[in-house]
Amino acid sequence: MRDAIKSGFNRRDFLKLTGATVGGATLMGMDSLRNMVYAGTADNLEKVKLTLGIIPLTDCAPLVIAKEKGYFKKYGLDVEISKEASWANIRDKVSIGALDGAHMLAGMPIAATLGIGALPKPTITAYSMDLNGNAITVSNELYERMVQADPEAMKASPTTAQALKKVIDADKAAGKEPLTFAMVFPVSTHNYQLRYWMASSGINPDKDVRLIVIPPPQMVANLKAGNIVGYCVGEPWNERAVTMDIGRTIITSYEIWQNNPEKVFGVNLAWADKNPNTHKALIMSLLEAAQWMDKPENRLEVVKIISDKSYVNAPEDVVKMSMTGTFKYSQKEDPRPLPDFNVFYRYAATFPWQSHAEWFISQMIRWGQIDKPLNIKKTATEIYRPDIYREAAKALNLPAPTIDYKTEGANTNGWELKEATNPIAMGADRFFDGKIFDPAKIVEYISSFEVHSLAMQLADLEKANV
Repeated sequence: MRDAIKSGFNRRDFLKLTGATVGGATLMGMDSLRNMVYAGTADNLEKVKLTLGIIPLTDCAPLVIAKEKGYFKKYGLDVEISKEASWANIRDKVSIGALDGAHMLAGMPIAATLGIGALPKPTITAYSMDLNGNAITVSNELYERMVQADPEAMKASPTTAQALKKVIDADKAAGKEPLTFAMVFPVSTHNYQLRYWMASSGINPDKDVRLIVIPPPQMVANLKAGNIVGYCVGEPWNERAVTMDIGRTIITSYEIWQNNPEKVFGVNLAWADKNPNTHKALIMSLLEAAQWMDKPENRLEVVKIISDKSYVNAPEDVVKMSMTGTFKYSQKEDPRPLPDFNVFYRYAATFPWQSHAEWFISQMIRWGQIDKPLNIKKTATEIYRPDIYREAAKALNLPAPTIDYKTEGANTNGWELKEATNPIAMGADRFFDGKIFDPAKIVEYISSFEVHSLAMQLADLEKANV
């Protein structure tokens, strides 16, 4: 751990900042939980041999660790991890049953159920895999142009897109083609984070720039080749560009929205209905893996495991940067402390908040991906399934929220969730532009954005949500 921390931010600091307790259970208590004998046996499971899909990103770790550290096996599951080439592969293979379940973007179960970008297939999640984990990186050339365009704006932290707006305006005046940025999938958190960041400075991502889809492992090569000038992606593909000195990270997803939901474990609804005990065993395995992973002293072992060519296939020195509590924004800078860049268990990170689903739906509406009015709460309730999560948490005697919705953006510091089976320490949840997301006022929230690509009348949306 000491080798990974070069800015005076040591293991003791990381342990202090991540908390001596994790979600209401002490670290010592987690060892006891792992030694519990599951009341069920393989005989109770509807299906034992499973194939689960991942994309090579650091946040595939819960599935990889559950396999490599024996948590799946403990609950009678024989799991094969299948590394997939793209999020479209994940979506399609889960849809047709080639994968039993998968590492998914938080918006994917929503999009799959509603038929955004593909034929509709009811898909659910009962487990959130992590918080945070993404960043926006630009080429060194674009970074220098942004500094020249507005040096004062580029000194601010977190960095806004104000300087980028001036570069874009200058290019328009000169008759140049729009700048090309990449994200990993149309319904990805990365797409919404990149759009949110740009739009907050008056950039319309549907008119002022060109957005394209590139699978995460191919981002760095495309940046180096000059095919794109920037991207939003998960780790280790931001740090990879930084260590190669071909790009500069501008802002992390944690800075855009503190402790934002990132990936989920998704399955078809029909699969979940057919295999309820197997599904519960999967979630129990992942819960135990997440607890183990959030111990600071275990993070270097996590790095070693997931860096393997079978999984992320990236140098350990690159993977460990964000995973051990720091983040390097440029080759010329020392790493900065960022202990919450990867959160896998604390802050109720594993809980599938229906309010998170509603936020993603709000962005799908904002950017015209959903073009017909729908009942947002009903949709979120059908897709994000905290009821299934609570069954697994109860079997492990773990604390779980007793509410399904919470306001986002109001907490600038840590706070305590009392609406839980035991109080849970929570993290800050501030948006960098100061907005508040209240699920009870979702149409009002959507209407508050000046930059949008709405494809429906908000009055009609209001009627659908009375």
